Amino acid sequence: MAIQGISSIATQPILPPVLTPTEAASPAGGAASSFGRLVHDAVRHVESGQAHATSSIQDLLTGKSQDLLPVVAEVANADMSFKLLMAVRNKVIEAYKQTINMQI
Repeated sequence: MAIQGISSIATQPILPPVLTPTEAASPAGGAASSFGRLVHDAVRHVESGQAHATSSIQDLLTGKSQDLLPVVAEVANADMSFKLLMAVRNKVIEAYKQTINMQI
């Protein structure tokens, strides 16, 4: 069993790409749908990362894959993506609560 170098590990970005300036500068109605789409894409990305990690673990356990390093990298990537998504969610909820408690 040969050990692969770090460069051979396929890495995925943690979050989907940021909106382009034309998408970010859309009117207020478009901004809400753009934000909703951005959140939806982020959740889908985390979900697909979790699915890839699960399939990598199953492949390792069933013997389809013998290399542990890519499996560990997939699981770590999925864990980091999930933690980042939860941190963003918590910040959005905190900002919403502060906005609600603001006196006019």
